[in-house]
Amino acid sequence: MTRSHRLLLLLLLIFQTAQRLTTADPNDEACLKNLRQNLEDPASNLRNWTNSVFSNPCSGFTSYLPGATCNNGRIYKLSLTNLSLRGSISPFLSNCTNLQSLDLSSNQISGVIPPEIQYLVNLAVLNLSSNHLSGEITPQLALCAYLNVIDLHDNELSGQIPQQLGLLARLSAFDVSNNKLSGQIPTYLSNRTGNFPRFNASSFIGNKGLYGYPLQEMMMKSKGLSVMAIVGIGLGSGIASLMISFTGVCLWLRITEKKIVEEEGKISQSMPDY
Repeated sequence: MTRSHRLLLLLLLIFQTAQRLTTADPNDEACLKNLRQNLEDPASNLRNWTNSVFSNPCSGFTSYLPGATCNNGRIYKLSLTNLSLRGSISPFLSNCTNLQSLDLSSNQISGVIPPEIQYLVNLAVLNLSSNHLSGEITPQLALCAYLNVIDLHDNELSGQIPQQLGLLARLSAFDVSNNKLSGQIPTYLSNRTGNFPRFNASSFIGNKGLYGYPLQEMMMKSKGLSVMAIVGIGLGSGIASLMISFTGVCLWLRITEKKIVEEEGKISQSMPDY
């Protein structure tokens, strides 16, 4: 290979690398475009989320989209919290295959959790809390094997908690409190590690139809405290009644003794002197 050929090959490699860095991954572009189309933005917080930016959202580790973080030219993190967003979660979100953290918490997003999230195989953090999401928790979430955090509290989710979620070995934070869930808490989410449950009662409270450990233990403690309170009140009332009765008897004895003394005084005054 001649020197000119080597130089030409080097220039071609540089051009291809530069093209990759300045052109969005087509999957990321479809992901961002559809996500934006499904979300209503009454406060115009996503005004810079436009098609022109979707075609080139990243430059290496720099993102041109507010709320997005890039990693080597790919969308790595989406954090759109507390932006008054409405609408629903697009199933095309699954196209962001490099996504490791998704946080759409504290908005007014409704609809279901799309089962297509299962294709986000690198996802470690999923926070959809404090929205208006309904329907069941998709069991396909268990296919995201790297999930460390699942936070779905304060929504309107119904049905049972999928048993499969208990198989997520890396799961260290789990919260489905304040929903409309029912059925028994999956064993693998409530089993003990040492003397403590994997996730305590605070992860499950606020679901009227949900039961089982550790909620059952909390209810038992609550009932135990109630019984103790009733016994305490009863004992307290009994002691108080006894003290009142004792005080009454003492007063009666004093009054009686005083009357006897007075009577004796009168008798002694009426007796003749010898």
